[in-house]
This record gives sequence, C-alpha cells and structure tokens, in this order.
Amino acid sequence: MSASSLVLKSLESTALKPSAFAGLQPDEPLWKRVPSRDDAGHLLSDFRMIFPGLRQKSGIRQQHTLRIINAVLHHYGSWVVFADLNMRMNLLWVSIRPRPGLTLEIPAAIKTLVPEALLLAPYWRR
Repeated sequence: MSASSLVLKSLESTALKPSAFAGLQPDEPLWKRVPSRDDAGHLLSDFRMIFPGLRQKSGIRQQHTLRIINAVLHHYGSWVVFADLNMRMNLLWVSIRPRPGLTLEIPAAIKTLVPEALLLAPYWRR
C-alpha cells in the first residue's frame, strides 16, 4: 500500500469518500491526478508541504506522522478534496475548496503537530 493510500485510508472509521480519481495509478504524474475543479465546477485551491527526512525515518515514525496528517485532513474533511503524499519526495499536496485563510490554517495545524513540516507557497489557480 502506498503512503498516499495510508494518508487517506489509515483510519477506516473516518475514511474520506473515494474520489473520482480513484481509478488512477499512484505512479501517474501528479498533474493527471490532482483535480482543478470540484464536482460543481468551482476552482480549487492547493497547498504543498515538505516533510524533510520523512522517508528515512523508521516505519513507526512514518506511520505516526501519517496518522497526524490523516487526522488533520479529516478534521477539515468537508473542505479537503484531494490529498497525496509522495514519500520519495517527502511532499504532501492537498487540494481544497476555496475559503479565505484555509491554505494557511490547515498547514498550521499540521505544523503544530509535526514541527519539521514546511509549507511551500500556497497555490491558487486562476
């Protein structure tokens, strides 16, 4: 099971609903997997975070970090549309429904619990 799947499925009791992109393979380019619009056709916002050294950490430490990320994303579940954690690059990409401040609020919640996490520039599509 890939790390991406773990982020979204590690807590089955609170699992996010499957996305329309569930049939795509994890190795496909991110630009093919990341949705640009929600089901209603509204543009989405994105943010990316780096977790330095995550892939070199022990399996237990990786699982702990994934559970934290999963819990935060589930807390904002009504806003989160897509999440992908690339363990090779230690990169988390999250697409959300636009709401002022949310591209900073969610990463701040993750950083509070995973201090080594770094926010890359939030990304707004036009």
